[in-house]
Amino acid sequence: MRTISEPARATGVVHETEVLVVGSGPGGLAAALAAARTGVKVTLVERFGCFGGNITAVGVEGFAWYRHAATIEAGGIGREFEDRAKAMGAATPESQSLSYELDSEGFKLVADRLVEEAGIHPMLHRQFVAPVMEGGSVVGIITESKAGREAILAKRVIDATGDADVAHRAGAPTEKTPVEHMQAASVMFHLAGVDKRAFLEGVRADPQTYANWSTGEWAIETSGKEDSMFSPFLAKPFKQAIRDGMIPPTLNTIGGTWGAMHDTGELTYMNLVHLAGCDGTDPDSMTHGEIEGRRQVMLAIAALRRYTPGCAGARLRNFGMTIGIRDTRKIDAVYNLTEVDVRHEGRFDDSIGIYPEFIDGYGVLVLPTTGRYMQIPYRALLPRGVDNLLVVGRAIGGDRIAHAATRNMACCAVAGQGGGIAAALSIKHDIALPHVAISDVQNELSRQEVRFR
Repeated sequence: MRTISEPARATGVVHETEVLVVGSGPGGLAAALAAARTGVKVTLVERFGCFGGNITAVGVEGFAWYRHAATIEAGGIGREFEDRAKAMGAATPESQSLSYELDSEGFKLVADRLVEEAGIHPMLHRQFVAPVMEGGSVVGIITESKAGREAILAKRVIDATGDADVAHRAGAPTEKTPVEHMQAASVMFHLAGVDKRAFLEGVRADPQTYANWSTGEWAIETSGKEDSMFSPFLAKPFKQAIRDGMIPPTLNTIGGTWGAMHDTGELTYMNLVHLAGCDGTDPDSMTHGEIEGRRQVMLAIAALRRYTPGCAGARLRNFGMTIGIRDTRKIDAVYNLTEVDVRHEGRFDDSIGIYPEFIDGYGVLVLPTTGRYMQIPYRALLPRGVDNLLVVGRAIGGDRIAHAATRNMACCAVAGQGGGIAAALSIKHDIALPHVAISDVQNELSRQEVRFR
């Protein structure tokens, strides 16, 4: 590869804070809110023009689609996202669970309100490009924006980029799933112009279950109890379209779930396009995925129009702002969660929250219908080899099947809230992040109405 030499330059420090959160998805937003509510100054940096990450930028509206009557959850800020969205008219009942689907556009306003109320300093439209290091400690970040290159300094930094970008560039050991084994990326979309009555009559006439997921390209391992449960699953229209020559036979991965059917004729949270081999840390790969994903969406819409009741007049309402990535880097943490932990109710003295027995990924689907849950250990947020840094969201430490649980948005919020509190307390008590008293963290979690046992 050819290289060029850039001239040395001095980068201006435009802002200093106590806790700096990089990335505002469910994990980062929860971390920022929790730290601010613990009583420290917080700054939230985001590359897009809105907070919310997967919810708003990608369009993943099913925040808690796993929830059933016996599901046991942490509560806290993750549940607050749902409650505030309902109160602000930005949520609707979800089709397959006892939860509410978050409106991806309306949640932008919900997140704005939460950030403003907490007194968080917002810094949108800034792309993280490098950590600022003092020895082995992360003391800030460099960003690029329309304003150029800027430095932001902080006493503690929380990496909520989803890809462990800060940790990786600071020299912390990370592991990236081989591209051929990564969970598929998705281009999300929403429809308008659907006849609600006809569509739902069609669903009732031919109800799908989670057992139907094991068709075509996918073989899904369940616990057995999921197989007879209703799923808003669509696959038959696309199989018929392949038989009729509308869709190339190579695109047998088109298929998946819808979220909610609205009185207005909007069919939202269409999770139908799955792109294998898309690397969320490679911009060329993501460029191909964005373009190919939008092409496949239009093929899917054409098939829905022809073969799905109520969809004859369906039209594209919008795509997500960016492609949805499920799987890239994870840190090598002080403790890496295991498949045994997520399948068999892992328990930890340094628990910062609980998460129901929900696994979704790598061909495994287990829904939390029996009251079982695991705990999330604080140590899974602590990267090895780098100081002054926590990692929250889907990049926390864990093996393959553990990631299939912890990558989900509600779990990201659990880890984020615990990490935000720990970062704030480390500042208030002037102690390094690995040495924060877990009892103090858990006391503050209780004050913030989080279940951690």
